[in-house]
This record gives sequence, structure tokens and C-alpha cells, in this order.
Amino acid sequence: MMGQQGGGQHKLFYSFNLDDHVPRTHLLRGIDRYFDLDGLREHLAPHYSHTGRPSIDPELMIHMLIVGYCFGIRSERRLCEEVHLNLAYRWLCRLGLEDAVPDHSTFSKNRRGRFRDSEALRHVFESVLRRCMSEGLVEGEGFAVDASVVKADANRARGVPGTEVIDWRQGDGPSRAVQEYLSALDEANPAPSDDVESTTPPKRISLTDPAARYTAAPGGPAFFAYSTNYLIDLHAGIIVDVEATPQT
Repeated sequence: MMGQQGGGQHKLFYSFNLDDHVPRTHLLRGIDRYFDLDGLREHLAPHYSHTGRPSIDPELMIHMLIVGYCFGIRSERRLCEEVHLNLAYRWLCRLGLEDAVPDHSTFSKNRRGRFRDSEALRHVFESVLRRCMSEGLVEGEGFAVDASVVKADANRARGVPGTEVIDWRQGDGPSRAVQEYLSALDEANPAPSDDVESTTPPKRISLTDPAARYTAAPGGPAFFAYSTNYLIDLHAGIIVDVEATPQT
């Protein structure tokens, strides 16, 4: 006999345990078992004010970023939407059904501010690496180096020829990315002398992110990009170090 879903009769009280609705074999359960954020708050404490309204828990933001990485959610706006809807994501982030999800702007502010100034993501990476080493996943005998191209958040139309003289003081002054680029140039290029050969200027420079390098894949359009360079222990494929550099 064909059944029919009953409707219209809502319970007055519900007994709901979020843990019961996340399968024991779910990927996030395995991650939660070994992923430890002990020490993160202490590491970030100097970058928070001792007064004012309490901030969003940094551990919550890191857990949400882990969700985004594991499930290919690159947009922070969409990540917030998915965490709001998905029970397993809420479970990993320690969010109850009625707990609010942070606004997507919280990530950009912290990424450009506290997380960057404190190297919080490097701290998390190294804590995970130490756990891998303690579990015997890193032998330290055979290594490989790999690199991937990462497209920079820089519009091609905002690029100028590398030989053009640029006044970075125009408008409201140089952005943080520009300031870091100019500082790196000063460190890499001390006062010129007759014995030092001049470096070849890049083909184009991004006014938004001048440290990015103008590059192109065979048969594809040119774009501004970086290289992410990985040092990998061959025993279990564990990444033991990573560094971003201008694409070559």
C-alpha cells in the first residue's frame, strides 16, 4: 500500500543530538580525531585587544577553512552558506542548530589582519606536521619538490608594462600588497653600483598585486599568478613545508 507523509502536525519539543546525525565513517570525523588546535588562542592572544566586544572564535574560523579545503569550497560567502545548512559541517565547527555562522567578511578581515600578522595558518600547519611526525608518518629520508600555479586575485586589465615608471603614491597611497612589494624590492636591490648588472624588468606589473608574475599556459590567455612550492616526504606523501613565490 502506498504510504503518505503526514504533515501539518509539528511537535512542541524535539530531542536532537547533532552527533547522532554525522555518520561514523564521515571524513570530518577522521579529521576531528587527529586535528588539534591547542595553542592557537595563546598564539593569537597578542593580536587581540583586551577590551571591547568578544571576537569570533578563531578556532571556529580555522575549522570552517578546513571544511572549505576538504570539500573544494573556495568562496567564503558560499562556505558560510554551506556551514549554515550542513549538519556535518556544523558538527566539526562546534556549532549547534541555533548557533549563528560568522559573516563571510570576518574571514577577509582576519586573513589580511590577525592571521597574516601572527602567521596563524603557518602555526596550524606546523602543529599538524608535528602530529604527523609523532604518528610516524614522516621518515625524513626521501623528499620530492612539487610546484603548482595559483592564479592571483589580480585583473589583467590592471596591469601595466614592466618598463613603465609607476607612482605608487597616487590615490589613497599604496595598499598593503604594494607596500610589501616595495619593501621586498628594497631588500633585494641595495644601492646600485657599477659592478652589479641591472635586472630584467617583468613584462607586465599588476597595480593591484605587483608581486604576482605575469604568465601564461601554452595556448591559453596570460594572467597574474604565484607558484606554491611543496616539499613532500615520500614515505606517506606528507607535505613538510610550503612556500608561495612569484610564478616563473
